[in-house]
Amino acid sequence: MNKKKRFNQIAKDIKDIKIQGARNIAKAALEAYSLFPSEKTKKKLLSLRVTEPMMENVLDMAEKGKPLSEINKHFTEAQEKINKKVLKLIKNKDVIFTHCHSTNVVNALIYAKNKGKKFEVYNTETRPLFQGRQTARELRKAGIKVTMFVDSALGVALSKEQGTKKVTKVFLGADALLKKGIINKIGSEVIARIAKQEKIPVYIIADSWKFTKKKVPLENRKLNEVWGNVPKGVKVKNPSFEFVKEKYLERVVTEE
Repeated sequence: MNKKKRFNQIAKDIKDIKIQGARNIAKAALEAYSLFPSEKTKKKLLSLRVTEPMMENVLDMAEKGKPLSEINKHFTEAQEKINKKVLKLIKNKDVIFTHCHSTNVVNALIYAKNKGKKFEVYNTETRPLFQGRQTARELRKAGIKVTMFVDSALGVALSKEQGTKKVTKVFLGADALLKKGIINKIGSEVIARIAKQEKIPVYIIADSWKFTKKKVPLENRKLNEVWGNVPKGVKVKNPSFEFVKEKYLERVVTEE
């Protein structure tokens, strides 16, 4: 595949969420940028997913001449440090609730399982693109017990109702770390709010390179992801992200 085709394929996969998760998006954007390093390329890539400060931070580094090998090395080293911190948070018999798909969260949970921790995970399907299924597949493949809930059953999952166990911790990823909270997949705010009411600590598991002081726009995606043949006159809103205030969060866990 020539460079132009490769660039276009990466761009399309980022836009269509075939490449998902802030870290994976950042790594893919870095590869695409390296094919045609320019300000124009950078702007094109940033326009594909507007709620991704990690991608912007990584492309800024590349633009300033930081070697790609050093940037990519950071992802592995940061994950290793995060894994060790999360390991200390997990107790045997924990029931951990998570939402959508976070590479940092999934890798940390698998690391804890491999270190002998005994716990199970509740997660959401995460409509309309069902990213939660990827989380469930990866965790189950690692031998972790997983129970998936439809998104509208958040209250049941977090409140020990209808035969569910008591959730002991919530682990969420983040697409953006801000001074007064975080931005993550739509649904995260209500999860954090219910968890606060139920006295369940919410931990954000995320690479520090997701931090930004800039205002982060919240992406709204195409309505056909929700309803392909929507009746005339019916409006569909498909917000992809939302802000979660720091008052709902127990701690933000990064490699730092």
